Amino acid sequence: MKITVETIRAMKGRGEKIAALTAYDFPMAKLLDEAGIPLLLVGDSLGMVVLGYPDTTQVTMAEMEHHVRAAARANPKALLGADLPFNSYGTVSGAVENARRLAAAGAEFVKAEGGQAILPQIQAILAAGIPFCGHLGMLPQHVREEGGYHIKGKKDAEHQALLEDAKALTEAGVFAIVLELVTPPVAKEVSEAISVPTIGIGSGPDCDGQILVTPDLTNNYSKPPYLSFSFSTNKTWVLSL
Repeated sequence: MKITVETIRAMKGRGEKIAALTAYDFPMAKLLDEAGIPLLLVGDSLGMVVLGYPDTTQVTMAEMEHHVRAAARANPKALLGADLPFNSYGTVSGAVENARRLAAAGAEFVKAEGGQAILPQIQAILAAGIPFCGHLGMLPQHVREEGGYHIKGKKDAEHQALLEDAKALTEAGVFAIVLELVTPPVAKEVSEAISVPTIGIGSGPDCDGQILVTPDLTNNYSKPPYLSFSFSTNKTWVLSL
């Protein structure tokens, strides 16, 4: 049975943990789908682990479309989504146009980084009929302006902003929210405060699911991951910094 955004949303209600991994091409999407992973993401992390860029900010729309098409050819039962790359959703019209390009390439949802600051873009993408996954906490596309990768939620202002952003995105109609490098207590609080699933990466065990960059999981990436992890038999991950 084909997995949809409604399937992923319903998993939270059943208390069923959501396993998610990145896939950048046909064979990996095929393999992970056959393993039963319900959610696959063509992440802009491909810039670092496939294309050799120093971070995600150099990934282009054309590169994302290329890899989405490759992964989509696997025709997975899993829900397949894609990141909107850096500088592709700075305006409402640009966000919708680029979301449509990724959808045309085979993405069944799109993801972009940010909270209320990009709410108009999120609303417009949803109005265009394209499902949306939020991304809060550490935002890799902002790594240069923030001077590195930093854990979010330690400060009261960050804590409150995460809660407010998560609630705003939920009200807008996103089907899930990735929480990256959020302190585990805050990630737990956010997860309990909203009705849609949270998908953690480096945010502790209390999110509704976990996502990993697959080359980090398989240890075939030349640079060490900034996350450590353990894999359990029920297809959920516990990540720690």
